[in-house]
Amino acid sequence: MRTWQVRDVMTTDVATVRENTAYREVVDALTGRRVTAAPVVDGGRRVLGVVSEADLLHKVELLGQPHERRVFPGSRRRQARIKADATLAADLMTAPAITVGPDATLVEAARLMTGRRVKRLPVVDDLGRLVGIVTRGDLLAVHLRPDDDIRRDVVQEVLHRVLALPDTAVDVTVREGVVTLTGQLDRWSTVHLALRLSAQVSGVVQVVDALGYAVDDAPMAALRLGGSTPAGIA
Repeated sequence: MRTWQVRDVMTTDVATVRENTAYREVVDALTGRRVTAAPVVDGGRRVLGVVSEADLLHKVELLGQPHERRVFPGSRRRQARIKADATLAADLMTAPAITVGPDATLVEAARLMTGRRVKRLPVVDDLGRLVGIVTRGDLLAVHLRPDDDIRRDVVQEVLHRVLALPDTAVDVTVREGVVTLTGQLDRWSTVHLALRLSAQVSGVVQVVDALGYAVDDAPMAALRLGGSTPAGIA
């Protein structure tokens, strides 16, 4: 079953700057392309860091303010002052950049963004060269998939290819990304697989369980999986 990857939603026409790009040129690059950040790359398109509006705003925030002499200045305050005084992208950027590969799944990219508290990820190849950029909004685009496309994937990839069920076994309806599975299957374990795999189809918001089964093999399935019987998917 194919799962959407970063390459499916990333932007390939990326606004970039070089290490020696001046502050004003960085501002022009961001505002001109209507983006909030740009990767900083070298001559080989390798990503060195990312410069964002937040990095640039330190100059506005601290403009004209005298340096405060503190015995133990906080690291965030110290970095803010360094960036406020910076004139080149090399000193403005946040480095090293947090990047992702084009083959990463959208789930992996979302977890990386959340875990590292970033709003976008430069997408790099095996040599660290920039091939695109993915944002939070790009990851959400998977939920704009048409219901018909989602239904086709559930029927063909999950029910037919993986579970080898006949056409009449399960009725599948999809409304605004919510998948409802209705029918009667042979075993609980088959129902559980149908629900779990359907939930993994790209664009699915929720899976509603309206399936019945003839044989309750839940205890044996749970033992094989080394855990307790999973709760149903509502």
